[in-house]
Amino acid sequence: QVQLVESGGGLVQPGGSLRLSCAASRTIFTIYTMGWYRQAPGKQRELVATITSGGNTNYVDSVKGRFTIPRDNAKNTVYLQINSLKAEDTAVYYCAATRNYYGTREGQYDYWGQGTQVTVSS
Repeated sequence: QVQLVESGGGLVQPGGSLRLSCAASRTIFTIYTMGWYRQAPGKQRELVATITSGGNTNYVDSVKGRFTIPRDNAKNTVYLQINSLKAEDTAVYYCAATRNYYGTREGQYDYWGQGTQVTVSS
């Protein structure tokens, strides 16, 4: 069993930055691909970024150039660095872990965090 705990959300002005953290309860990054999802009000949850066990990263087009997904293996923590925030980035952000190397579908994920709210507003 793996517990994932997100933190770092909050209220930020448009154009600002946030760093979300996802701490895993044990060492999993050498086996699991990690993903960050988000769910905006009234919308389906969408995958925004992944980092594979091999360290390869992928991003949905709408966040490319603004989001990065670094990982600290020593701390069992994966991050979502969010820059140039826009109102449409407002959502609950979730981290998740999958043993599927590419982790492109929600049903492939085995473990989920509780989510952290990001609100972008002036």
